[in-house]
Amino acid sequence: MSVRGRRRALNKRNKIAIGGVAVLGATAVALSAVPSNAGTVTTAEAAPAAAPVALGAERVENVRASVTDQLATASLKVGAVEARQKAAAEAAARKAAAKKAAAEAVAKRKAAAKAAAQRKAELARQAKEAASRSAQRAQVKKAAVKTYPNTLDGWIRQSLDIMESKGIPGSYHGLHRNIMRESSGNPKAINDWDINAVNGVPSKGLLQVIPPTFQAYHVPGTSWNIYDPVANITAAANYAADRYGSIDNVFSAY
Repeated sequence: MSVRGRRRALNKRNKIAIGGVAVLGATAVALSAVPSNAGTVTTAEAAPAAAPVALGAERVENVRASVTDQLATASLKVGAVEARQKAAAEAAARKAAAKKAAAEAVAKRKAAAKAAAQRKAELARQAKEAASRSAQRAQVKKAAVKTYPNTLDGWIRQSLDIMESKGIPGSYHGLHRNIMRESSGNPKAINDWDINAVNGVPSKGLLQVIPPTFQAYHVPGTSWNIYDPVANITAAANYAADRYGSIDNVFSAY
């Protein structure tokens, strides 16, 4: 169809539509002009124009129903979106809560492990300090384990302890007996009349030991002073053990 033909068809349709609108308008005017007590003839004449009005109302109702359906559908869609968003938010909140709870659990375990390690270290420190104090007490006790009075009894007993540590035989009785015979218990006693004195090496001390014998049989850990009671006793006992087997076997000058 040519452009001119299409234009003729459109003009024809427009005219028909305009005519229909005019008829509807005229009908509406006629109805409004009829008085409320009009006769049957007037009503019969207006009846043929009522159909187009009813048709138009139906179309409006259809449009309204369609719009209502669309709005309902849109509302349902919005509700579904909101429900999904709410579900997603709740899921995210649960996930965050679970993550927080897990982090708190890890923190608690770390804190418990740290506390246990600190407790273990503290117990180890206490044990070490206790062992150190025990060792110190043992050293003090060992250092002060025994004291001896500065008397003949004390000198003999100290000498016996040294003799025992060095493996030198002898008894308290044997030492005391020989001391009383040789010096009467005087640590400064000196013999200036016997043959040793004549030879220039007089016997000295509790057990009357001459200097060469004292030096030869001196016991380590004792004094080098020949007049020292403990040094004199242990040196003499060492000499007697070498020559007689024990100071207990000596009953006269030796």
